Amino acid sequence: MARAPLRQRLWAPWRMAYIRRAEEPVGCLFCAVRRSRSDRAHLVLARRPNAILMLNRFPYTPGHVMIGVARHAAHFHELTGAERSDLLDLTALAERALASEYRPDGVNAGANLGRVAGAGFPGHLHLHLVPRWDGDTNFMPVIGETRVLPESLERTRARLARAIRAIERGAARKAVRRGRLR
Repeated sequence: MARAPLRQRLWAPWRMAYIRRAEEPVGCLFCAVRRSRSDRAHLVLARRPNAILMLNRFPYTPGHVMIGVARHAAHFHELTGAERSDLLDLTALAERALASEYRPDGVNAGANLGRVAGAGFPGHLHLHLVPRWDGDTNFMPVIGETRVLPESLERTRARLARAIRAIERGAARKAVRRGRLR
């Protein structure tokens, strides 16, 4: 059995000065989207009073969505119950829409808390849902450092918006039926 090559360590103490002064992004994407009502331009799929569901403009796969709280808060423990509820409500809605429209074999879900954890907007809590399919990793991202996205963001937005409308219509019909039965 061949042994894996030993990992090398590169010491670059000069990088610490760069790391310490790395700049934060200018402005906050989620705050700007929350204030805007141009949902199509910002790839917004759904809104709740305390959260926003939108496509990631730089997706890992088609259907990569982000769910952000409306208020500029960095951590889960800072959220109110209503904010947590809307965040998870939109996460569940996105999960259902992805399953309905894209039928992924799995979904990566995650949050990056803090800049060093990978958060592009570290002061504004948001979740990512990334649909995955068996065999979706090929040589392009591994060797070519390139992602192949087989669908435009406009087409992805249209597909997921249609799925969300259907899900929400179904939920509204169920609520009406429950109201009649009581």
